[in-house]
Amino acid sequence: MPVRVVVGAQWGDEGKGKIVDILSQSADIAARYQGGANAGHTVVIEGKKYILHLIPSGILNNHTICVIGNGVVIDPAALIDEINILRNMGIDVKDRLFISHRAHLIMPYHKMLDQAKESSQVETTIGTTGRGIGPAYVDKANRAGIRVVDLLDREALREKLLSNIDQKNQILQKIYGSTELDAGAIIKEYSEYDKLLDPYITDTSRLLDKAIREGKNIIAEGAQGTLLDLDFGTYPYVTSSNPTSGGACTGLGIGPTKIDHVMGVIKAYTTRVGKGPFPTEFDQETDEKFRELGNEFGATTGRPRRCGWFDAVLAKYTVQINGIDSWALTKLDVLDTLDEIKICTGYELDGRTVSTFPSALKEIERVEPIYESFSGWNAPTSSIKRKEDLPENARIYLKAIEEITETPVAILSVGSKREETIIIES
Repeated sequence: MPVRVVVGAQWGDEGKGKIVDILSQSADIAARYQGGANAGHTVVIEGKKYILHLIPSGILNNHTICVIGNGVVIDPAALIDEINILRNMGIDVKDRLFISHRAHLIMPYHKMLDQAKESSQVETTIGTTGRGIGPAYVDKANRAGIRVVDLLDREALREKLLSNIDQKNQILQKIYGSTELDAGAIIKEYSEYDKLLDPYITDTSRLLDKAIREGKNIIAEGAQGTLLDLDFGTYPYVTSSNPTSGGACTGLGIGPTKIDHVMGVIKAYTTRVGKGPFPTEFDQETDEKFRELGNEFGATTGRPRRCGWFDAVLAKYTVQINGIDSWALTKLDVLDTLDEIKICTGYELDGRTVSTFPSALKEIERVEPIYESFSGWNAPTSSIKRKEDLPENARIYLKAIEEITETPVAILSVGSKREETIIIES
């Protein structure tokens, strides 16, 4: 099949990096279609941990070509650091990494604006990573962005930067009281990035179109998760792009008819980072217990994740939005020691039962989850290789998720290591 899209089906941090790594073992190309260096994909191979932020985790398979599409906003410094880290760990990206010339660049003023807004005492904050992602997408929509292709024309780059920096300096100084940016230093810095990144820059839409016509196997991956989607997430506590499956088309420059399968990556429970509503969130004591059991700390920032029971209402909503054909369910092993496990099957809102995910923020904040309880299995699952060898109660729990969400589990992750994976459907 030419294109399989892998999407996060909760609030991000579902384990997409590991799933893309596994799928890439039989893929020719892994392509990232949105987000920036605020993403954090962690993969463990033979005891060695790899943390990636911009480059698809398919790069860890030495035959897989990796693409950073036009929908991604790129921090050149972060990307160069990532390339160097991989090289030092024995992973050479030469001739295997391609960057869209249409992708937008994150500039120093984007980071400054992001961090200034998040630390402001008068503005509403949403808990971003401060990496400049949102302001970069604002400039893109405002037709004031700097693209990778602009690095190739130094005079045009200089004119655009001078105009942008003059405007940003006024905002930073008058609204946030920040120091003035040095236009000359930024121009010089980004001209140097051009030299380092030039070997990787190409028309990635054309590259992918050619690969699709040749019948190559392509994995398209997003960052974050469906509930952080700019249109369909818990707005305004969302990211600035579309991590849903539709974003793969616009973020890579491929047509929707080229997509054959959408796989949703979802945890056996639910987590989210930052602010915003979370219907099944645990109380503080249980939250801390789960955080330790599942090592629920962000790969990019180290921020603690909020934890809660599996939310089937949310999961069914993400199936609807993305057209999910199958699940890759992760972190089942985190539940191994629990006596009781719950699934949220519906919400109660103002005295009535609702089975759909609300769009209004205040309604999401007010819903009370309706739970179905399941007995735990109190047995380790990380060494198990076949679904039928799982403890009976674990199989019952998985079957309930499949039936309630009307979506089969095709891949089951029972640990952080590559080999701690059960392939249920090829």
